[in-house]
Amino acid sequence: MKNIKDQVDLSNKKILLRLDLNVPLKNGIITDQTRIDKILPIIDFLLKKKSKIIVVSHVGRPKGKIKKDLSLKPICENLEKKINQKIKLIEKDIFKLKKDDLFSDFKEQIVFLENIRFYEEEEKNDLNFSKHLAKFADLFVNDAFSCSHRAHASVSKITEFLPSFAGLQLETEINALKKVTSEIKNPISCIIGGSKISTKIGMIKNLIPKFDNIIIVGGMANNILSFKGNQIGKSIKEDNCESIIDDIFKTAQNHSCSIIFPEDVMVGKSMEDKAQIKELDELKNDDFILDIGPKTINKIKDIIENSKTVLWNGPAGYFENPNFAIGSHEIAKMIIQKNKKNLIYSVAGGGDTIALLNQMNAINDFNFVSTAGGAFLEYLEGKELPGIKALN
Repeated sequence: MKNIKDQVDLSNKKILLRLDLNVPLKNGIITDQTRIDKILPIIDFLLKKKSKIIVVSHVGRPKGKIKKDLSLKPICENLEKKINQKIKLIEKDIFKLKKDDLFSDFKEQIVFLENIRFYEEEEKNDLNFSKHLAKFADLFVNDAFSCSHRAHASVSKITEFLPSFAGLQLETEINALKKVTSEIKNPISCIIGGSKISTKIGMIKNLIPKFDNIIIVGGMANNILSFKGNQIGKSIKEDNCESIIDDIFKTAQNHSCSIIFPEDVMVGKSMEDKAQIKELDELKNDDFILDIGPKTINKIKDIIENSKTVLWNGPAGYFENPNFAIGSHEIAKMIIQKNKKNLIYSVAGGGDTIALLNQMNAINDFNFVSTAGGAFLEYLEGKELPGIKALN
């Protein structure tokens, strides 16, 4: 896979740059800028190389229809302030657009095409649409790892019509994930949360042969507690998961991987309640399990202490209520403590994990934090991502 940073002459070259600027918007206001901050290095790099940048991205799921509330305009305005440079948003129909329309002022260095998912051809990976996009540029750069699990026109098919390169962020992401999948320093531990065990089973089964410890927390852990014969009260639980859990334990046994789950918990009568520590045999029918308990926290901290690599995907509890954020905060603090001494390599990913780390102002205290969501999980499941395959 060729990287754009290794190209010698990029001056005045028109670069079609695929980014993931799918940030959360509320009434036109960006509520989380993490994804915008992550693309600053590639923008800065190409500006310094005096390239002409044509940004392609999407927001939300307009399903091939123009939706004003999913315009890239607020993102353009946000990025303008960050790089202190004017950015033109081209709202003209892409099919009526010509290469000469893009940089009408020779001083312009960066333009945005409007939300690429306003065109149904994007998600269909349409050949003619890709060919038309390719006419705007000299080179294609994919710096959107988080979109690379999609076989979409501006991610996959486009590479058939332009010399194509990986961006800085995409390479960083893949290198970080290699360190938790193929270039591992053992002992390696994975902390995995979330509400549904069925959505993470592929990832868990792919990681078990490589990992020393899989620590299951959050809503997923309730399924395991129930499977083991414990009362879980009114806690969140996924139906028909017994065979999945049985499979996890059998696979782990075959590969000498330890599966760790809560030994004690924090409960409330509602999500807004105060926390009460309970042993597993003390749960009542009206209890909600909303965090891990102190014994479990200490056990996880001991495992992190003895690990050289850690992967974290999913908080330990309902961290939106500070009373049930203790488990997640303690896990984060332990990883950060070891990171600061260069004693661990840490990768975190997933929307809720990022929200938690943002809440703690700790995004930069991990070796790598992935904003990739589905692509992150599919890579960890061992799947081939169309966007990466297209660059190879």
